[in-house]
Amino acid sequence: MSNIAIIGAGAAGMMSAILIAEQGHAVTVFEQNERIGKKLYITGKGRCNFTNACTRDTFLSSVIDNPRFLYSAYDTMDSGAVIEFFESRGMRTKIERGNRAFPASDKSADVIDTLRDAMKRAGVKVRLGCRVLSILAEEGKVTGLVVKSSDQEAERSFQFDRVIVATGGLSYPSTGATGDGLRFARDLGLRVTPTSPSLVPIECAERYCAEMQGLSLRNVELHIKSGKKEVFREFGEMMFTHFGVTGPLILTASARIGQLIGKKELRTCIDLKPAVSEEKLDDRLLRLFAENRNKDVQNVVSELYPAKMLPVILALSGIEPGKKVHDITKGDRMTIIQMTKRFPLTFERLRGYNEAVITKGGVSVREIDPGSMESKKTAGLHFIGEVLDVDALTGGFNLQIAWCTAAQCARAIGPNT
Repeated sequence: MSNIAIIGAGAAGMMSAILIAEQGHAVTVFEQNERIGKKLYITGKGRCNFTNACTRDTFLSSVIDNPRFLYSAYDTMDSGAVIEFFESRGMRTKIERGNRAFPASDKSADVIDTLRDAMKRAGVKVRLGCRVLSILAEEGKVTGLVVKSSDQEAERSFQFDRVIVATGGLSYPSTGATGDGLRFARDLGLRVTPTSPSLVPIECAERYCAEMQGLSLRNVELHIKSGKKEVFREFGEMMFTHFGVTGPLILTASARIGQLIGKKELRTCIDLKPAVSEEKLDDRLLRLFAENRNKDVQNVVSELYPAKMLPVILALSGIEPGKKVHDITKGDRMTIIQMTKRFPLTFERLRGYNEAVITKGGVSVREIDPGSMESKKTAGLHFIGEVLDVDALTGGFNLQIAWCTAAQCARAIGPNT
């Protein structure tokens, strides 16, 4: 029987603990917080979108960095197997728009409770309030850990045959994300790729974002160019804030092009009416203007825009709100159309880790065996979940990475013989 330590009681850590303990090994989980699953609890605004019931190809296409590294891991525990794992342990599930899987109760606590109960049944020891200070290794092999608990002054050393690092990244530091796993990797000679917040709101230069604070836009298309090259184009929902923009469309953009912001000159615009061509929009304006020649332009075009956006559109178009429709020129009309189809934004910077869903970057996958999640330099040392340099879009894909890398690690360790 191997004596195995897991650092971190998040999604990846708890899943690996269950699967390894069920194979007959002695498993101890060290968690620095006073309760397990702290980040899971707030995932999906407390509903916990725990996977995505999609095809293998869709999953891999939703992974931004290093999808090839996950080929074997996903086959070991795909989204269907994840759903079956929870269903078979008594948690009812449901599938919503975009194939997103949730607990039927809409409560993330059900995911955590299911994992807690499964760990208990498998005989996993969970040590809360214990921070791992360092991983011990000799002659290229793991030998144990140095741990400090919140209720003891002295540090203690423990011997283990294997150590699994499931510490997460740097996002949501309020949940205990300290970057310890990245430090462990560096201390043991593994390369860590540069890290940055991802799936995060974006700050904009324009002051009119604050004027539209709280305004949500649906069915719009975001276009981003670097020079002549289009680097992002997607359709979806977004919202203006006091600092810039957020929402699903913006979070996706941050994952796709976040590392270009501040480094390359980007031209960003929103098509507010992507289903309507410029010609059809012009026809609509002409009809509106013909029917309301003596009215103020702000009152005539108000049906085209949300109330908070209307004054911004007119200001950017250089048109006084009280200007009579019969005084509107063709040039005015063309400018309104341009602002509607290419509403400008200037991305200045990503928001910080305290607002980021995940961390981009981490332990380089070149240092890790994809068949076992084991370090190529230190035997018995494994890295799983967000600590790795793999990240994906929203929709349950990042938790799927946690589950399947945990399962791949457990499969490689194998049954106690």
